[in-house]
Formats: sequence, C-alpha cells, structure tokens
Amino acid sequence: MINNVELLSPAGNFERLQVAFRFGADAVYLGATAMSLRNFADNFTPDELIEAVKLAHGLNKKVYVTVNAFARDDDIKELPVLIESIKAASPDALIVNDPGVIRVLRRTIPDMPLHLSTQANTLNSESASFWYDQGITRVVLARELSLDDIKRLRDNIPSDLELEMFVHGAMCVSYSGRCLLSNYVDGRDSNKGECVQPCRWKYEMREKGKDGEYLTIEEDDNGTFILNSRDLRLIEYLPKIIDAGVTSLKIEGRMKSISYVAAVTNAYRMALDFFEKEGKDAILPQAIVEELSKASHRPFTTGFLFGKNGDKLQETSHAGYIQDACICATVEDYDSENKVAHVFQRNRFFKGDSVEILSPSDIGRTFKVEWIKDAEGNEVESAPHPKQELYIGCSEPLKHGDILKLAGEIKRF
Repeated sequence: MINNVELLSPAGNFERLQVAFRFGADAVYLGATAMSLRNFADNFTPDELIEAVKLAHGLNKKVYVTVNAFARDDDIKELPVLIESIKAASPDALIVNDPGVIRVLRRTIPDMPLHLSTQANTLNSESASFWYDQGITRVVLARELSLDDIKRLRDNIPSDLELEMFVHGAMCVSYSGRCLLSNYVDGRDSNKGECVQPCRWKYEMREKGKDGEYLTIEEDDNGTFILNSRDLRLIEYLPKIIDAGVTSLKIEGRMKSISYVAAVTNAYRMALDFFEKEGKDAILPQAIVEELSKASHRPFTTGFLFGKNGDKLQETSHAGYIQDACICATVEDYDSENKVAHVFQRNRFFKGDSVEILSPSDIGRTFKVEWIKDAEGNEVESAPHPKQELYIGCSEPLKHGDILKLAGEIKRF
C-alpha cells in the first residue's frame, strides 16, 4: 500500500531538485519562467528544464511543471512560446488551473497529462468528474477537505483519476490560496505568482470616532496577527490519508531552502518507509516527527483533516518562522582514512561547534568540529565567508550531498 504512493517535493531551482531526489522524493514540481505562481523562485529556463527532466528520468523519477497562474488574454497569447519550451523537455505532467489554458494545452499538446491545481478548489466528486471529462488525469485537492470528505469523493469518481494532497507546509489565509489581499495593498498579483504575503503582517484594529478621528481599540497579543495561518503537518496520519484514496503526498515550499527541502523530504520518506515496514497502525517514532521542527516553520496544525472544528488554524501571537537547527555546510566528499570532510560553507560556524548530520534516511548523528582549514590548508577558527571551500576534522563518516546543521535553541526570525 505505502510503496504505491508518491512523495512529491518542491524544486525552486536545480540545486533543490537534486536535493529533493537525493533525500527521497519520487517526483518534484517546479516552475518555468512564466505562469508558475512562484515568480520569485529561481525557476527553470528552457535549457534547465530539459536538464531537470533528463536527470529525473535517469533516476526513474518524475517532473511536473506548474502552469497554474490565473491567465488574462495577454498571457494566453504568450502561452505558445512557453508550451514549446515545455514540450521540448518532455516532463511527466503539467499542473494547470485556468480552463482557457487547459483548452489551449489540449489543442497543442494533447498527449501531455494534466494535473489540476489546488487553485481550482476541487471539493466534491462532481467537480472532480467534470475536470476528468476535460482531460485532467489528477486532481490536487483543496486544503479545506477532511478525511471523510476525501473518502466520499474518492468513492464517486473514475478509478483512474488520481488524487494529490498537500501534507506539509505553508497555508494561505484565503480559500485554497486564492488571494486578492496582496493586489489590494501592494498592487502585486498573488494569483500570478507575486504575493507579498500581507496575511503575515501585524495589524492594528481601529474605529472611527464621532469627530472623524481614528481610535485604537485595546487588544492583547492575540489580535495582532489575525490573518496568519499555521503550517500544515500531517506526517503522523499518512496511512489514514493513503487509505482515503490519495496517491500523491505533496510538500509545499518552492521558495524554501535546500535545508528545508532536504529535512522535510527526508522525514516524510522515512515515515513512509517506517509504515511500510511496521504496518499502518504503528506509532511513528518521535525522532522522525521532530526532524520537521528543525526546518524553518510556523507553528504546526493538522488543518481541516479532521473537520472544520479540528486543530487551530491561525497563529495570532507572531508571524515569524521557527527553527531549532540551521544549515552550516554541504558535504562535497569525505576522506574516511584521515577523517576529513571537504565541505562548502552555508552559514558561519566555528571550531568546536556541535554539528548534526542530515543524510538520506539517517538522522540523529552528531559530531564536534575538531579543526577547520581553508582551501589553501591554513587552519582557521571559523568559516565566515559564504560558500567558502573548507576542510574540517570530522569523526563521523559522511557522504557527498550530506547537509551539516548547527543545533541550538529555537530561533525566530
């Protein structure tokens, strides 16, 4: 059962794509240079898209390209150019939303599988079946559905229509991410990939007095971040989600770092492997769950999984991220005979620091940095320069692509 489900990770650029695959993703979703709803991610040029798909297929993995922005006629006119670049890369599917875009795609690349974005707000079996009739092969469910809703929907749609569901990451205050607030306050269209996230801002409530003067209403800290959504975390409930009929488990985060992609993908891969081995009723080890707290996040919630009156959805006391470990280096290679790691710095660290190792399906190992040398062999006390090439004394065996993290107290930023 578990082995048949897909783990789908975000890839904001080529490096994150490689990291996602290394840490256990079966597929990635990514954006081209237009129409992708994440215009501030690095995204993929036509040549990079070709290379990305080539790499994925060489690993027997998949690539889905997002073409899910809300389109105007000017966007439709530009669509043929985008389609040609996507067609040249031969990805495994496109993630779409706009009926006009779907209509153009059906005419121009009729054999390309189409996945319906969560932006389409699919909440019922009639809607899902309607989109199936339009050529959609997979529906990314609205985040507002409960487990019972998903089961009923699954039972009343064609058996070959796949269901995908977000299981981790940021949620928008607006319905399935359809938001106009950014347009209103800053003129940047959130439905075309330019959201400034005003739902994370701090707000003050005021009322207008009789003389036209605005009066501040007294409030405590619980009224300042009233629009700020918590982050979704459903790792403990994966067997229930799979039993409900979901075939693809999606992690949010095309704007997130390689450390985030690695940590979250790794935790969900380990969880799936655990349930496959131990059975769907087994209790997931807390160490795997806790790995998710080491990646930047807002306070967690189960969202609507258990109904409208389930877990708390908003975090009203603050809008900052929390993490209790941050990346300090990536591993290039390791000399096991001399116990020396060749690394590239990502954040400053010092000789003597305690470092955690993030390696595929391997968590919990730590070591103390015995010494640091620069590329010229000079011993140094710290690594202050971004992406500096270094050699460090390391008692634990490492592999190319492992991520080293500084552990410490919880940080907010």
